[in-house]
Amino acid sequence: MPKSLWVAIAGMVLLCGCHRHRVAQAPPPPPLAPTAPAAVAPPVASTPESGETGLASWYGHPYHGRASASGEIYDMEQMTAAHRTLEFGTIVRVHDLDNEKSVDVRINDRGPFVDGRIIDLSHAAARAIEMIGPGTARVRLEIVSAPAAAGQAHFAVQVGAFRNRENAERLRRAMEAKYGRAKLVERADTPGLWHVVVGMEPTEDGASALAARIRGEERAVTSTFVVRLDSV
Repeated sequence: MPKSLWVAIAGMVLLCGCHRHRVAQAPPPPPLAPTAPAAVAPPVASTPESGETGLASWYGHPYHGRASASGEIYDMEQMTAAHRTLEFGTIVRVHDLDNEKSVDVRINDRGPFVDGRIIDLSHAAARAIEMIGPGTARVRLEIVSAPAAAGQAHFAVQVGAFRNRENAERLRRAMEAKYGRAKLVERADTPGLWHVVVGMEPTEDGASALAARIRGEERAVTSTFVVRLDSV
């Protein structure tokens, strides 16, 4: 066989071998289709925080028609209530923990000044949650709204209430000598009753700490209540 033919055959074999062992390259992937942005879940409504819990009571006569602590005439058939520290005009939802009924009330008075009780409802509000008969109910308070223009709050500790002003003044002097500040308060809703209040704290927690101190140091003081000072 001529030499030139051998060279041609060898070249063809070499080319076939190279083609047979070449690795095919996968085509580049097609561009990804634009994906829609993940749907944003709507915000979950926040659940009401558990608030102050305790006993609710109610009041009607003889306070009906009298000036309340806010100066507003008390109408026991309106949806109102008394609270010791919440600002006047605050709307509170009162949840009865036993029968699961609720009622919204507006704070326009001060009280109740009884251990363990946290709110005094009007006759109408008490009827709405069926507590007229029992007189009291276990409740939880939820703040619905507060006045937009809230003033600077001050809190104190009530250590007594007296019909006799001389007795009230005697306790006031003793408290002032030891705790630095004490005064007598006569409220519109309890004319002729002198309340002795001690301190003037910018926060309710500060007044609570003062109340704890007084309870620990004063054996003659049988009950203490943190109260909001509506006029200072």
